[in-house]
Amino acid sequence: QVQLVESGGGLVQAGGSLRLSCAASGSIFSIGDMGWYRQAPGKQRELRELVATITSGGSSNYADSVKGRFTISRDNAKNTVYLQMNSPKPEDTAVYYCKVIIGPFRTTYWGQGTQVTVSS
Repeated sequence: QVQLVESGGGLVQAGGSLRLSCAASGSIFSIGDMGWYRQAPGKQRELRELVATITSGGSSNYADSVKGRFTISRDNAKNTVYLQMNSPKPEDTAVYYCKVIIGPFRTTYWGQGTQVTVSS
């Protein structure tokens, strides 16, 4: 059984900074891609937006809306992925979810979500 525990969300002023963490624990043999997605207020789960992803080798990919402001990283020894949010904007307000691919069968796991609110 695998668990993902997210932390670091909260209220931040526009132009500030915030760091999200997502730690995986349990029966983990290998971890593939890790990423962050977000669900804006009033949006359906199926419309979760990709924010950033990072491969096991460290290659990252970002949504255009966050390029240059957000940075994704991972600590493979700790099975943890981070999202450093610099200069957030009010439109970044959302529930942020981590997504991790684990095991030889590439099973997808989602975190419970953490609320990020950016005030203007």
